[in-house]
Amino acid sequence: MNLFLQRIVERVIHTGNFAITGPNGRTSTFGDGSGPRVHMVIHTRHAERAITVHPSLAIPEMFMEQELDFVEGDVLGFLELVYRNIGLTWTDSTWGKLVNSVRLTARPFQQFNNARRSRKNVAHHYDLSGELYKLFLDEDMQYSCAYFERPDMTLEEAQLAKKRHIASKLKIKPGQTVLDIGSGWGGLGLYIARTFEADVLGVTLSTEQHQVSTDRAHAEGLDRHVHFELQDYRNLSERFDRIVSVGMFEHVGVNHYRTFFDKCATLLKPDGVMVLHTIGRVTPPTTTNAFIRKHIFPGGYIPALSEIMPHVERSGLMIADVEVLRLHYADTLKAWRERFLANRDKIKEIYDERFCRMWEFYLSGSEASFRWQDLVVFQLQLTRQNDVLPMTRDYIGKCEKALEMHEMGHSKNEPVAKAVEKTIARPAARTTRRRRVTGKD
Repeated sequence: MNLFLQRIVERVIHTGNFAITGPNGRTSTFGDGSGPRVHMVIHTRHAERAITVHPSLAIPEMFMEQELDFVEGDVLGFLELVYRNIGLTWTDSTWGKLVNSVRLTARPFQQFNNARRSRKNVAHHYDLSGELYKLFLDEDMQYSCAYFERPDMTLEEAQLAKKRHIASKLKIKPGQTVLDIGSGWGGLGLYIARTFEADVLGVTLSTEQHQVSTDRAHAEGLDRHVHFELQDYRNLSERFDRIVSVGMFEHVGVNHYRTFFDKCATLLKPDGVMVLHTIGRVTPPTTTNAFIRKHIFPGGYIPALSEIMPHVERSGLMIADVEVLRLHYADTLKAWRERFLANRDKIKEIYDERFCRMWEFYLSGSEASFRWQDLVVFQLQLTRQNDVLPMTRDYIGKCEKALEMHEMGHSKNEPVAKAVEKTIARPAARTTRRRRVTGKD
C-alpha cells in the first residue's frame, strides 16, 4: 500500500479492527483492535491509485470491477467502521469544508433536471427489469421507506402501514380527486382508490412503471377510478383535492424546488391537502455522493430541510405538520439488502456480476447512511388554508387504526371511508376525577 493511502487511513480509522492488504501482498492494520474485523484486499495498482485520489468513488467502483474485495466482513461492516470513526459528517474538518464548498459550486449543473433530462435520469434506474425489483421489494412493489410501527413487523406489514400513515395524513373523502406525483408501480394510488373510493391520477416518467401500474389497475377492475399517465407533473393543469408525492422529490434537483412547489400550489384546490414524503438530511446542505450520482441516481439529491422550506413559503403553501422518520429507512434497506443477496444468483442471470456488486454497494451504502450518518425521511403535510385539518393531530392515529381494523376484516359491513369518518369524529374518552371525601369542609 502506498504511503499516501497509508496516511489517509491512519487519519480516519482510530477505533475498530481494520486491515488492508495491498497489491504487493503486504497487510497493514488500523484502529484499536476492537469489534469485528474488516479486511479489505486491493488487487491492483490501478485500484490503489484510484482510491488514494478519490476514495468515495473509487472504493465502490473498484469493488464493482473486482479489483477490490472484502475477505473478512462485508461492505456494510466496512462502512459502519468508517462512519463510526468520522462521526456524523466529515465536512466538519477544515479540509472537508473546503472540498464541500468547491463541490457545491458544481451542484446546479449536476442537477439541471429539465423535462428531457429528468426522463433520461428516471429511465437509468427505474426502467431496469421489473423482475429485478420483484426479487427484493415487497409484494406491492413499494420502493420507498416503510413505516415500522413495531420492530417485529415484516416488510410487507411495514409497507402497508406506510400507506395507511400517508393516507391518514391526507384525510381523503370519497369522490375526491387525488394526484400521485411519481406514482411508481402504482401501489399507493391503487390503495387510495380501493380504500377511499377516490379518483386517482398517477404520473410517472418511467415507461416500465407506467405499464405495470396500468396493468394492475385493469387487473383489479379499478381503471375507472385510478389512471396512470407517462407524464411530467409540470405539464398538468387540472386541480386536485389531494396531492401526494412519495420518493420523487429526491429527483427534482435544487434548481427546480421553486418550480415544484409553485406548481403544486397551483394544482392543489384551496381546501386541499398535500403530503410530501422525501429522503432528507439533518445536516447542512451538501452534494450527492459521487458513486450514487454516477451509477445509481444521476441528477438526484437529498435535501436539508433548510433548502426545502423557503420554496414552500414562497409558493403560498402552508406547513401543517412535519414528521421525521429516522431509522425506518435503515430497516427498510436492511430487508431489501437481505432479499437482494438471497436472490443474487437470479439477479446475476438477469444482469451480471458487476451489476450485483454495484447494487450490493448501493443498498449497503444507503442503509449505512440512514443508520450511522445524516439521512432521514421527512413527511411534510401542506395546505393552502389553515382550517382544512383538525386542530390536533390525533386524527391521524385514529384513521390509521380504523384502516387497520378494516383491513383485518372487522368493519366490512360498512364502507371503509364511513368507518374512518366515524372513528375520527368520535370524541376521545374523558376521565373524571372524583373529589376525595375527607369529612372536612
